[in-house]
Amino acid sequence: MPESADVITLLDEDGTEHEFNIVDVLDVDERRYAILQPMADGEESDTAVIFRMEDDALVTIEDDAEFERVRQVFEDTHADEESADEEDEEESSEDEGGSAEGPGSTSH
Repeated sequence: MPESADVITLLDEDGTEHEFNIVDVLDVDERRYAILQPMADGEESDTAVIFRMEDDALVTIEDDAEFERVRQVFEDTHADEESADEEDEEESSEDEGGSAEGPGSTSH
């Protein structure tokens, strides 16, 4: 995990502490949402949770339609970022002298 990642600790209803990596904060339909990734033993989980931010509290989203709207915005945003990252990687490998022809091959 990068050292610059923001990590917060939340308490559950039993008072047990849980650490979360802040993946993103989104504004959807004039509301703000936090996308959090649970951490177990200092490692990030493969799943993420979404909370609505109200004043100084994180609130569970109970409405399925609201949850789906936020999830879709998050996926669309990060799909765009992944596409841009992949394009950057392709350009970078081309700049490093990569070619379709292997080393020592010649064209006649």
